[in-house]
Amino acid sequence: MRLQKGLMTDQEILRADAHVLADKVQKIFNPGKKQTIALESIDCRVREGEFVSLLGPSGCGKSTLLMMIAGLETPTAGGVFVGGKPMTKPREDIGLMFQDPTLLPWKSSLDNVLFPIRILKRDCDKYQKAAIDLLTRVGLEQFLDKKPAQLSGGMRQRVAICRALVYDPEVLLMDEPFSALDAITRDEMNQVLMDLWQDFKKTGLFVTHSIREAVFLSDRVLVMSARPGRIIEDLKVPFERPRDFSIVDSAEFNEICGYLRSKIDSQH
Repeated sequence: MRLQKGLMTDQEILRADAHVLADKVQKIFNPGKKQTIALESIDCRVREGEFVSLLGPSGCGKSTLLMMIAGLETPTAGGVFVGGKPMTKPREDIGLMFQDPTLLPWKSSLDNVLFPIRILKRDCDKYQKAAIDLLTRVGLEQFLDKKPAQLSGGMRQRVAICRALVYDPEVLLMDEPFSALDAITRDEMNQVLMDLWQDFKKTGLFVTHSIREAVFLSDRVLVMSARPGRIIEDLKVPFERPRDFSIVDSAEFNEICGYLRSKIDSQH
């Protein structure tokens, strides 16, 4: 009979408490004389069902950190864990969204949503109802058979959200998914994402340059320093859920945005 230890190490406690964990992560590109230190001693923890945004100046390594959590980049030092397991390659329990929705132009909205199911070699018939339900929830029930060229930018990102959620990943990673949209459409997409997250409660990590967007969407906002990127602020957002855009006019919301702006500006 194998005996279990009665005490956990500090690292085991961190992993048990975090759904997503970056532990003392460093990332160096082109090691050697012309090396670039992108990230230095990053400690980042996201609990299950929590929505966390990453803010910081351009080039600070936000997207690099997200790619390591996705298993698409390897840390030079330290470790990245999702669900307590080290990330060494992409996994089925992690969904991804990017600035470009990267929809297949020859496929309909419904077929684009179902595309990951085909890649994962699952039975598409079993997921078709879920795909249609998701597209209906985001207001695209009349556009199931439309191809990307027939959709607006906001509509294409709605399809991308549905595609990321259709196979029910545990973690959703988003890299500036709404940055190319106009202000009104971006607000609409923020509310769409907020409503979906409220229902599905996925663990979310969201990279953005928009302070307003980060505060509106998140439970916590992490601010990164200029390169080499480090976490210099971990701010808990005090607004209860569910939320709508009425909060953005409040003095407290604008005070938080101003504080985060000062943190980012201090890095220039």
